[in-house]
Amino acid sequence: MILNTGGRTDTVQYYSEWLLNRFREGYVLSRNPLFPNLVNRIELNPDTIDVVVFCSKVYSPILGRLHEISDRFNCYYHYTITAYGTDIEPRVPSIRQSIDTLKLLAAQVGREKIAWRYDPVLLTEKYTVQRHMDTFEFMARELAPYVDRCIFSFVEMYKKLETNMPELRPVSEADKLRLAEGLGAIARQYGLLLQTCASTDKYEQYGIQRSGCMTAEIFSQALGVNFKKATHKGNRKGCACMESRGLGDYNSCPNGCRYCYANKDHRKALENYRRHDPSSPLLLGNILPTDIIKPARQTSLLDKEPKLF
Repeated sequence: MILNTGGRTDTVQYYSEWLLNRFREGYVLSRNPLFPNLVNRIELNPDTIDVVVFCSKVYSPILGRLHEISDRFNCYYHYTITAYGTDIEPRVPSIRQSIDTLKLLAAQVGREKIAWRYDPVLLTEKYTVQRHMDTFEFMARELAPYVDRCIFSFVEMYKKLETNMPELRPVSEADKLRLAEGLGAIARQYGLLLQTCASTDKYEQYGIQRSGCMTAEIFSQALGVNFKKATHKGNRKGCACMESRGLGDYNSCPNGCRYCYANKDHRKALENYRRHDPSSPLLLGNILPTDIIKPARQTSLLDKEPKLF
């Protein structure tokens, strides 16, 4: 089983104490987003959790205690650093701060376990194609020695973005090709592997791989593990990743990123964050008398048989 700690909210940035508590106690409860009274119990056991995937924009809150998890589990780290300022990502540190923290993370866990996420790529009057090129070149020069790869994707035009980001303009096919050509050239210049994720677009002509961000191949190379042969279902349409289970709740990340798909209401997310109890087995709230707790289906996908040569 692949456990994704950051698919619904930034647990590392805002809920690191809770996350560390859950791993120490050996289990976590996760409320079903479609059926709120259905709660899954996930055993945080290395025998059934093959890889713990972190995805965050701020690793500084957990760096000093990350070993409490990484000493026991196979871990892989996605670090999102984009071109945007506080006008788009209100509570995310500056690019300089984020780069410095990523370097500290790499010194602790190794560059082969870190993927830099430069996504979503969106366009406004301020964040133009050329600005993306310039910012990506600066970041690639700084980060290439400290990361295994860079993953990027173009923004998906969700309906709510019309309200949250009225200044957003669609990324045309011509824009995509120009960006892919430019980002691909910069990545090659700095020896950086560049790939898309959850995309049907093909940019191999620019040296850009089309793959998933959580695949058996990536984990095997980074962590030295082998997986059983299995068909990956992915986590959504166009996704080539291994199926994973997420922790936490939607509407709980206080970052306020205006393109966010996980928050429907940023004010509600802040309210939920203020009500968070680090000692609860649930990210938000506590178990209610009407809740039904069921054990999650957990199966290891690792091939643990010794290899004979």
